[in-house]
Amino acid sequence: MSTDKVRIPNDEELRRITERAVAEVVPHDEFVQGLRSGRRLRIKMGFDPTKPVITMGWAVGIRKLRQLQDLGHTVVVIIGDWTARIGDPSGRSETRQMLTEEEVMANSTAILEQFFKILDRSKTEVRRQTEWFDEFSLADIVRLSARFTVAQILERDDFSKRFTQKHPIGVHELLYPLLQGYDSVAIESDIEFGGTDQKFNMLVGRELQREMGLKCGAAGKGQALLLVPMLIGLDGKRKMSQSFDNFIGIDAPPHDMYGKLMSIADSLIGDYLDLLTDVSDEEIADVRRSVEDPNDNPMEHKKRLAREVVAQFHSESDASEAEAHFVRAFSKGDVSDELATEVPSDRLPLADGAASAESFTVKLPALIADQGAASSASEARRLIQQRAVEIDGEVVIDFVAIVKIGSTLRVGKHRFLRIVEAD
Repeated sequence: MSTDKVRIPNDEELRRITERAVAEVVPHDEFVQGLRSGRRLRIKMGFDPTKPVITMGWAVGIRKLRQLQDLGHTVVVIIGDWTARIGDPSGRSETRQMLTEEEVMANSTAILEQFFKILDRSKTEVRRQTEWFDEFSLADIVRLSARFTVAQILERDDFSKRFTQKHPIGVHELLYPLLQGYDSVAIESDIEFGGTDQKFNMLVGRELQREMGLKCGAAGKGQALLLVPMLIGLDGKRKMSQSFDNFIGIDAPPHDMYGKLMSIADSLIGDYLDLLTDVSDEEIADVRRSVEDPNDNPMEHKKRLAREVVAQFHSESDASEAEAHFVRAFSKGDVSDELATEVPSDRLPLADGAASAESFTVKLPALIADQGAASSASEARRLIQQRAVEIDGEVVIDFVAIVKIGSTLRVGKHRFLRIVEAD
């Protein structure tokens, strides 16, 4: 572990740390006090290894962690190899399938290899939940559970919605916030990073530290929280997530990464630049204005985004090559796999259930909107009416169309969908 001295950030660095790609800091004054104290802080960020990949959504927080590492602070990465067997229900409307111990181990091993694309290894401490939870007895779990009431746990938004809608909630899921919160006790974190959907769990960690008498955080009142915005995924609607299969992995090959970035909705270009790059605030503001101008073509802004991100996770030469590949394919109308979003045939919105072994009659506006190629079904209908939608090179003018396995849809100038066989 690094023994470098901690550096206190200047006012501009502090502004960038607390405002750029930040949704909320709780409590703000304690967080700032900690950074100005000159004390080396322990900064927690945990991951459940549900799949063997780190997504761009995770990278939003990890990039922020690297900023604090550069000041000399220690990042404690917690591999949720215990809670992954439960499955974090945050933002979900149903119970998540549990993973086996073997699946968790394989996924976490793969994830560990990806952390250091962003983090400084010498200032990172890697911990696994099994270090403390494998020693827990049933009595320990009961004592931990006794610190909170069912009413308190049901205050969490996703639990509240599921309870109101009479959707199943497993008793094991109610334990998840307590177990994640106990991680903060186990490593004595001063700050915890996470997405906005993790706020409840992170506050549980702060409360548990206080209840157990730990003097964590700058003011000794428990860990401070830094919440980062949720990055919208490739479907253009939900947060980028392994579970929703709408993600870009930070270890994706350059061509694949570039192509997927070029497939995002135009309205997301500014957010992606803000959350995933170091492009200046002023430039991003200009990009946002340009994207909203119907007379401007957002293609060049999207290329800028794709170059910045690919260069960050690979190299400048990889970014240049990926862009050249994209331009060649785009100009020839030869849509390669990495440029198109794959749509399994069992997810097609069928018109009156129409389908055969070879073709599918689909509700085209619904298909386009469901895959994030348009912001809504009404927007998709407008594109069809403007003759901006093609299937296998032929302009489509009807709202109901026939597609087959291997068909490619082109929506506007640079959104592509390819129909593939169901898994």
